[in-house]
Amino acid sequence: MSIRVNVNELIDILNLTPSGQNILLIGKHGIGKSQILTKYYETQKLPVIPFFLGQMSDPGDLIGLPHKNEETGHTEFMPPYWWPTDDKPVVLFLDELNRARPELLQAIQDLTLNRTLAGRKLPKNSRIVSAVNAGDEYQITDLDPALVSRFNIYEFVPEVEDWISWAHKNKLDERVISFIQKQSTFLDPQRSETEDEHIEKTPDRRAWARVSEFIKPLKVVEPKHIKLIAGIVGVSAAMAFRTYIEAAQSITADQVVLHFTKQLCKALEKLTLQEIIHLNHQILYWTNENIKDMKKAQQKKGLQNIEKYIVFLKEKDHREAIADLFNMLQTGDLDTVRAFFVDSEKIYDLLIKYAENIKL
Repeated sequence: MSIRVNVNELIDILNLTPSGQNILLIGKHGIGKSQILTKYYETQKLPVIPFFLGQMSDPGDLIGLPHKNEETGHTEFMPPYWWPTDDKPVVLFLDELNRARPELLQAIQDLTLNRTLAGRKLPKNSRIVSAVNAGDEYQITDLDPALVSRFNIYEFVPEVEDWISWAHKNKLDERVISFIQKQSTFLDPQRSETEDEHIEKTPDRRAWARVSEFIKPLKVVEPKHIKLIAGIVGVSAAMAFRTYIEAAQSITADQVVLHFTKQLCKALEKLTLQEIIHLNHQILYWTNENIKDMKKAQQKKGLQNIEKYIVFLKEKDHREAIADLFNMLQTGDLDTVRAFFVDSEKIYDLLIKYAENIKL
C-alpha cells in the first residue's frame, strides 16, 4: 500500500525530494498528474520532457539510434532528439511506466539507477518522475521489483477542493465549477463494471475542463449542446449537468460582489440554506481569483457589496450560512481574499463576533 497525497502534499514532496531520487506517482487517468508536474517544474525553470511509454514501440526514441563510429569501428548511440545540448538539468517524465515494452524497461533500469542512457550521463541535478495508472484501467506490464525499489512511491489522490481551486484560478466556466461543487461524485466517478465490455465514456477532471471550454461562449446551454457534452463526460454526467443547469439559481458570485442591488436581495430571499451556503463558496473563490485584477474603485465597491451581503445574512438570521462563511475563511486556500477582507472592520465584526456564538 502506498501513501496517499493530495495536490498540496505532492508539491511539498516535489520541493523536498533530492534531485538524485526518483518519484513514482500512482493515480487514475485524467486527474492532472502531468499538468501539475509540468506547471510546478516550470516555476523551477526546469524543462519537462514527457515520454508516453505505452505508445512507444522503438527504444530509439528514448536512448537514440545506433550508428558505427568510422574511427573506432564501434557501434555507438547517437543522442536522441530530446537530449539537452547545454548540459542544463531537465525533468524526464516517464508516463505509463506500467505499459512500457520490456526493451524500454531495460533502458529505464539504467536510467533510474545511474542516470545514464546508452553510456551517456544526464546533466547534473536532472530529475526523473514516473507515473502509472491505478487499478486495472489498462493492460499493464509487471514491473521488476528491482526497478520499483528505485522510486519513492506515492498514490496521488487530489481532493475535490483542489480541482475547484484550480478551476477558479484557470477561470473555468462558473456553471461547471458550481455543478462539481454540488455533485462532486461526477468529478472522479467509480469505474463501471461493464466498462471492459465496450467503450464507455466517463467523466474526469480533464474532460470537465473541455466542457468548460465548449460552453463558456454560450449564454444558454440547450439540449443540442448536451449531446456534445455527453461525448466529453458520458451520458450520466451530461444528463445530471443538464438537470442542474435547468434548475440552477440565477445568482452568481460576480453579481453579489460587483452589482449588489435591492432586486438581488429579493432574489436571495428565495434561496434555500444549501443554495446560500453554495453561493458563499462561489463568492469566496471568485473573489480570491479576481479581486487582484480589479481597479481600486472596483475593489472598494466589491468590499462594500460583500459587507451588504453579510448584513443580509445576519438580518435574515442565516446563522449556519454565516458560520460556514467564517469557517471557509479560516480553513480554505483563500489567502488573497483574507488579505482583501482585512480592509473591512465591518466584515470581521459581522463574521467573527457573530460566528463565535453559533453552534452548527
